[in-house]
Amino acid sequence: QVQLVESGGGLVQPGGSLRLSCVASGFTLDYYAIGWFRQAPGKEREGVSCTSTSREYYADSVKGRFTISRANANTVYLRAKTVKPEDTGVYYCNAKTSWTSHWGQGTQVTVSS
Repeated sequence: QVQLVESGGGLVQPGGSLRLSCVASGFTLDYYAIGWFRQAPGKEREGVSCTSTSREYYADSVKGRFTISRANANTVYLRAKTVKPEDTGVYYCNAKTSWTSHWGQGTQVTVSS
């Protein structure tokens, strides 16, 4: 069964850090572009970061604070530091090629004191 599962979300204080994981089962992520997206309450889903062919891209709002990396053939991380309340939302992982796309179910991140 092809599946993507995100984990690592939770409650974190402003200025803190966390690491989100995206783990694939039933396929490997080697030939996929991987993207992290988030959706805050009442807002549209937005792109946060993506990695493709060893290059990384970041939204201006997270540049310098978030880092995307491939841990192995099945896992991609999104590390966040110096988090802000506006980073709150459900974070989704997407694995995409030119002919297919897989989404995870999301993990909730809440930045609050």
